[in-house]
Amino acid sequence: MHIREATISDIPAIMDIRFSVTENVLANPDLVTDADCAAYLTQRGKGWVCEIDDQVVGFAIVDFQENNVWALFVRPEYVEMGIGKKLHNIMLDAFFAQTEEVLWLSTEPGTRAEQFYRLQGWTEAGMKGEEVKFEMRVGDWRQGR
Repeated sequence: MHIREATISDIPAIMDIRFSVTENVLANPDLVTDADCAAYLTQRGKGWVCEIDDQVVGFAIVDFQENNVWALFVRPEYVEMGIGKKLHNIMLDAFFAQTEEVLWLSTEPGTRAEQFYRLQGWTEAGMKGEEVKFEMRVGDWRQGR
């Protein structure tokens, strides 16, 4: 397992993973484009990918402009191997190395993702539309590390 910073050349693999998931499925795939992904990787934030046998199997992207986790997904056949947690931790370490703003994300209720974020120490902060909103504060992150 190898984790590295994501590049523009990773976008096809990132998009393939995003559309392969069985939870938090995009109702309208046209809402997330290659151009969106490029903007989050180069202008708005930063991303990381996890490779196994030279194949990208997971990715995480944080948005420094809106202080939110834009995406954290692992290819379904690679879940529960610790990939999501490693990507999560690298992403949060990088975020809080640059700012002490509150980081937030939202996810569908009743999913493995919801439970994952609870286990990582995120605090529920109400609803964002039909999704559960979570927040992470720098002190909580550093204390939990």
